[in-house]
Amino acid sequence: MSAEQPPSSNGPRRRRWLSNIRRLFGATPTDRSQVVEYLRNAGKKGLLDAEDLAMLEGVLEVSAAHVREIMIPRSQMVVVERDAEAHDILPIIIESGHSRFPVMGDDRDEVAGVLMAKDLLRYFAGDGRGVFDIREYMRAAVFIPESKRLKNLLKEFRSSHNHMAIVVDEYGAVAGLLTIEDVLEQIVGDIDDEHDIEEDIFIQRDSANQFTVHALTRIDDFNEYFGSKFSDEDYGTVGGLILSEMGKLPGRDETVTVDGYAFKVTRAGRRRIDTLQVTVSGKDVPGALEEQ
Repeated sequence: MSAEQPPSSNGPRRRRWLSNIRRLFGATPTDRSQVVEYLRNAGKKGLLDAEDLAMLEGVLEVSAAHVREIMIPRSQMVVVERDAEAHDILPIIIESGHSRFPVMGDDRDEVAGVLMAKDLLRYFAGDGRGVFDIREYMRAAVFIPESKRLKNLLKEFRSSHNHMAIVVDEYGAVAGLLTIEDVLEQIVGDIDDEHDIEEDIFIQRDSANQFTVHALTRIDDFNEYFGSKFSDEDYGTVGGLILSEMGKLPGRDETVTVDGYAFKVTRAGRRRIDTLQVTVSGKDVPGALEEQ
């Protein structure tokens, strides 16, 4: 006979939640789609604002989704090599803006560990001239199957204090990676950092000849700002232009030069480009001159 399990605190909370739903709408939902419908009705009645509604729907999505649906694919992972020197790794850290990096061994399926940017600072805090052995700085990697549910992964992230996991497929090959930020963004939306552009600013000047451009910037607006002459007959946005030129959905840090404008993808999701870094050389930019 198995030992009696201690009572769970989830039961009373779940009953209270269902009781509140029943009080608001007069019925208890029987499946996930009905819960979403009730929540949206609550939004229409003013009981939930748009942000609350989006977050609650995000919670429901996370409870049903799997790692493979939101992971960063292997082709877009920013990694460092196990045999790399510290001075070779530093530019990768600065350019990407990430805080954690898989350390790759002899091939792309051998993840030897994880290097945190702050740990590398310990080396440079000295004179930075001693023998550098990345094994002294990297931490153990956490591996998870791509079939794992996001809600279970989030619990593990919280209990273990790990913020990144390497995703492997059924054959043990590296399929991608996932961070706690990726999971939380499914609930609260994009978590912007200092590398992101304001949502209502489509073109932002970063330096004399470098700009951050939202992929949804209209071609005619881009032309007006930069004095360029891109056609908008086949695509209406800068993101569409880049997709057309590359012939695929590019990953972060991929670049293409079109008519003298260097476009570098700085943020991209699984289905679209979000932001681009545009470098202009040897040309006056009308929009930038007006800002001065």
